[in-house]
Amino acid sequence: MESENNTRRISEFLLLGFSENPDLQFLIFSLFLSMYLVTVLGNLIIIIAIISQSHLHTPMYFFLSNLSFVDICFTSTTVPKMLVNIQTQSKAITYKHCITQMCFFLVFAELDNLLLAVMAYDRYVAICHPLHYTVTMNPQLCMLLVLLSMVVSVLHALIQSLVVLQLSFCTDVEIPHFFCELNQLAQLTCSNNFPSYLTMHLAPVLLAATSLSAILYSYFKIGSSIWAISSAQGKYKAFSTCASHLCIVSLFYSTGLGVYLSSAVTQSSHSAARASVMYTVVTPMLNPFIYSLRNKDVKRALERLLGGKLNCPLALS
Repeated sequence: MESENNTRRISEFLLLGFSENPDLQFLIFSLFLSMYLVTVLGNLIIIIAIISQSHLHTPMYFFLSNLSFVDICFTSTTVPKMLVNIQTQSKAITYKHCITQMCFFLVFAELDNLLLAVMAYDRYVAICHPLHYTVTMNPQLCMLLVLLSMVVSVLHALIQSLVVLQLSFCTDVEIPHFFCELNQLAQLTCSNNFPSYLTMHLAPVLLAATSLSAILYSYFKIGSSIWAISSAQGKYKAFSTCASHLCIVSLFYSTGLGVYLSSAVTQSSHSAARASVMYTVVTPMLNPFIYSLRNKDVKRALERLLGGKLNCPLALS
């Protein structure tokens, strides 16, 4: 009982970050500040371009603008706190702020996941049922899909947060990460609660597997429809409408899987933090570039918005 009482008096955790070498802190701060600014600016420009250009007021770009907004929020839940800790030379984060950060991180991570599945469905309808596209993907359905994704993401984050709040933490409060990540917190608990562990580990896997299955099924049907097109030009045009989304899906899930595998096979205390950078910082930063380089409509909208030519040799014609 005394040990249990001691664990509940923990008021803060220590985020160890990437390295404890003081000589590397300025380099880490500069690198992540640059990536964060590029992420926010790039996604913000995509949002403004879509809002300001009437020909982009379609379901596909509606979902893209929501994805860009979520990417800004996703990165903002982790990077600013890390930058503040480096600047102030402090590793501390209060218990309340740690749980709050974890909750918001789960919300936006799951929203990213679900929006990618929704965008895959949009491409499935556009390519496999083009004559019914405008009727099927009406504004009401698009709004409903986004709202449903938000509700599922918030409920999942709240459930996980409530589970963590019921756990007791040991005296070791050092988190070998740059933010309060669910699995890292689970490793610090002294509680022996199997239902809680099952919820913490199984729920994210099930949600990710469901979204990925929906994406794979959509692209299986898309691939079948494209293969049935007789002309090479028709196949290329159909594929070009989903190329950007396919690139983002591949990047998101490959980096997420990389984090999972690296955490499972290595014992390095900072390995999970380094691997997590790929899907928490790098992927949201690259998404605007992928859509501006691989999508001629977005490229033209950006050219009008920025008042100049974008020299993007990879842009699809």
